[in-house]
Amino acid sequence: TNDVDVLGQTMSQGLTQLITSVVTIIGVLVMMLLINPVITLVVLALVPITGILVAILVKISQKYFMRQQNTLGEINGIVEETFSGHAIVKAFNGQSAAFAKFAASNDKLYDAAWKANFATSFMKPVMDFVGNLGYVGVAILGSVFVVQGAIAVGDIQAFIQYERNFISPLQQLAQISNMFQQMAAAAERIFDFLDLPEEDDEKEKLGAIDVDHIACDVEFEHARFGYDPQNPVIKDFSASVKEGQTVALVGHTGAGKTTIVKLLMRFYDVQSGSIRIGGHDIKDMPRDEVRGLFGMVLQDTWLFNGSIKENIAYGVEGATDEEIIASAKAAGTHHFITTLPGGYDFVINEDASNLSRGQLQLLTIARAFLANRRMLILDEATSSVDTATEERIREAMDTLMKGRTCFVIAHRLSTIRSADLILVIDNGDIAEQGTHEQLLEKNGVYAELYNSQFENCE
Repeated sequence: TNDVDVLGQTMSQGLTQLITSVVTIIGVLVMMLLINPVITLVVLALVPITGILVAILVKISQKYFMRQQNTLGEINGIVEETFSGHAIVKAFNGQSAAFAKFAASNDKLYDAAWKANFATSFMKPVMDFVGNLGYVGVAILGSVFVVQGAIAVGDIQAFIQYERNFISPLQQLAQISNMFQQMAAAAERIFDFLDLPEEDDEKEKLGAIDVDHIACDVEFEHARFGYDPQNPVIKDFSASVKEGQTVALVGHTGAGKTTIVKLLMRFYDVQSGSIRIGGHDIKDMPRDEVRGLFGMVLQDTWLFNGSIKENIAYGVEGATDEEIIASAKAAGTHHFITTLPGGYDFVINEDASNLSRGQLQLLTIARAFLANRRMLILDEATSSVDTATEERIREAMDTLMKGRTCFVIAHRLSTIRSADLILVIDNGDIAEQGTHEQLLEKNGVYAELYNSQFENCE
């Protein structure tokens, strides 16, 4: 946004000056040619000299202007995240670290800014020097023409004035060149962003596959994906999930469990291999239709500024109050909603700070109940609720999950013991797969994870 502001400001201020200077230069040039073309050539000879000197200064200063814009973006990011995470910074006594991080970026910004402005400060002296050269050239050559009788003394005076008027716009352009350099640096960053590839237009895929009656079995075939293609997170993932099965994805933090869910929802596309639903590659299906198959409950609650009723009904157009209340009861949220001022009309503020994390997560679960999709994704869906509430939610989930293909990510392995299939993810691949009992018998990665949670339990 800062880059866009710089671009807009320069266009509104510098562009006016640019147009005025160009028109002035053209007008003065015409008048000088009418007086004496030969002396005009002397003045015009100053232009390439000016261009060479300015180009040298621009080459020196441009890298600093680019560094200045990059550092300005970096420092704005630091300020924004420090303010938004102010409570965390204070709670963990991170003030010194936050200040040191800001100071380091601020020093880089200072270093780049003064070097950029120092380099451009030479523009005016250089232009004055070139202008004085022109003054001397016009005076000497004009004297020769006066002696020869080709022009009058008054013409020399007029020519000197025109030469000043010719150099003056060039000086003005040189003085605002730092604005144009800053604009160029900002524009480069803006167009780097705009040149990123767009998502494919998927209009031709609409209706190609009857998604409403597609079988909800899922097959991963040698799926490979990396946020940085050179460093894959998912290396060679293959698995087969039958319709109606509950599949649990377990593994250490960072193993790639959530990434698999993102690929399944087409938030990203695999770089090689394929993911098939009902035998159809999901790349052949529009993203909206793929996502319309799934209900999601994530560990990060996603609610917006609006009433509880609106948040539960999000994504279900025309949901009635009765359906919303039934979904809330099924998710175990009805009681706490009725205790709030206004009940279902209670407004969640912009950062959702007027409800607890557990309450927010219960609302996202109620939303999933109302959506009633054919497939479910539960990513640590009960991570922010107490044990008693978790038990109630699990009972409700069991009802919700019946007959649906479900993908469950859980670190508390007690919650997924009844899963039809458990996939143990390790470094983007399946290390083990099977039921809870089968994996315990293997005494491998899953058994190690499970026993580490229950080793002190009788």
